[in-house]
Amino acid sequence: MKSSRLVSVLLLLQTRGRMTAAQLAEELEVSVRTVYRDVEALSAAGVPLYGDAGHAGGYRLLDGYRTRLTGLTAGEAEALFLAGAPGAAAQLGLGSPLAAARLKIRAALPPELRVHADRISGRFHLDAPGWYAGADDTPFLPAVADAVWRGRAVHVLYRRWREPTDGERRLEPHGLVLKAGRWYVVAGPGPRTYRVDRILRLSATDEEFARPEDFDLAGYWESYQRDFHRRLRTDRAVVRLAPGVTLPGAAQDESAPEADGWRRVTVRIESVDHAHAEFLRLGTGIEVLEPPELRARIARTAAELAARYGGAGAPRDGR
Repeated sequence: MKSSRLVSVLLLLQTRGRMTAAQLAEELEVSVRTVYRDVEALSAAGVPLYGDAGHAGGYRLLDGYRTRLTGLTAGEAEALFLAGAPGAAAQLGLGSPLAAARLKIRAALPPELRVHADRISGRFHLDAPGWYAGADDTPFLPAVADAVWRGRAVHVLYRRWREPTDGERRLEPHGLVLKAGRWYVVAGPGPRTYRVDRILRLSATDEEFARPEDFDLAGYWESYQRDFHRRLRTDRAVVRLAPGVTLPGAAQDESAPEADGWRRVTVRIESVDHAHAEFLRLGTGIEVLEPPELRARIARTAAELAARYGGAGAPRDGR
């Protein structure tokens, strides 16, 4: 709706300062011509909004102008309380400020919206870690977060998964990411990604660093994940799957079902070791065709299991 869009233009200029018509159009997903009309409507309504020409031009509000518009729709109030992550905030040392902020926002809401917010809080709960993974020990997370806020470099002793395992590094923390209950810090030079729970020692510094102005944490993380999965599964296996059996990960190629309902599938695997354990979970619902070393290893394991369980007598301990 136009009224909602006008409010968005006003709030964008209030929070971000000078913005060009093209920037406003991209943010609001409308045409530049629509932005021009919206700006004219705001000016006609008495909003002190000015446009500057030139390369560094754009629209801006009169210095010191702040709208007192604080209205929230029911959906916005619900989304605000649904977005709360008290566990993550507590790990960052922000548990009390978050609780206080939510309390203040709730008190400022009109009664009907307060009911919506309470309903969301009582019916949805965010629990990020996986079922079978214990919480990581991250004693240096608050210090890393502080370095991110302040734009200061840190010196760490970091443990890698391969040799040489422990090494000292100077990091320029650009941002923190919480993925499946595990904290990662994206830091320069690079930037590169580090697990916070693998930091063994940390020394804070007052050394400032220049965070790239065009660095986009969300965009970096999306690209990092794509590259990670691409590097993780570089080998391939050809298997036959029983009806109804599926494999994790996207199949490279899949044939039409055969007469008995089985399907021939080509799938990416991380390694023979990893695929051996992964495929064994499917029991008799899978037959490995390629690579030969994986098929032979599955066959040896099956033979060992048959020898162990194939006898009709009692278990070896006599029970």
